Amino acid sequence: MGELTDKIKGNVNELVGKAKEAIGEHNNNDKLVAEGEAQQAKGKGEQMKGSVKGALGDNI
Repeated sequence: MGELTDKIKGNVNELVGKAKEAIGEHNNNDKLVAEGEAQQAKGKGEQMKGSVKGALGDNI
């Protein structure tokens, strides 16, 4: 996957994670809050991966 693809996937995962977290907090659902936080962390990792690919090239 290329730099842009990783960054887009990261943004989507962060947005979905934030939504899950907010819904979980609203409904007092600790499991959904935890899922949302984990998905946000995954998204941040994907964005970082995309940034590294951008700096070093897609062939890493």
